[in-house]
Amino acid sequence: MGNLKELASMIPGVSKMMKNIDVDENAFKGIEAIIQSMTPGERSNPAILNGSRRQRIAKGSGTTVQEVNKLIKQFDDTRKMMRMITTSKGNKRMPMLKK
Repeated sequence: MGNLKELASMIPGVSKMMKNIDVDENAFKGIEAIIQSMTPGERSNPAILNGSRRQRIAKGSGTTVQEVNKLIKQFDDTRKMMRMITTSKGNKRMPMLKK
């Protein structure tokens, strides 16, 4: 995909914010390992992840169950934020995202 900083600079408004930020490319290797350790069904529906599945994912990715839980929580929080932005109420708060 290329350099993350270059990719983010293609998003309108983000290039100004990314000027002074240094992005460590290795920071995403653990996240990628966790996601690659999931089955396609788990990736599409993380709600099915129970304790034994989380343990299997952690073992397969070389991480801990806590790191898997943290990633899933971040994903859920991001999903909620994106839903809020895409609703009509969210668009009133963020008029720059309207089409």
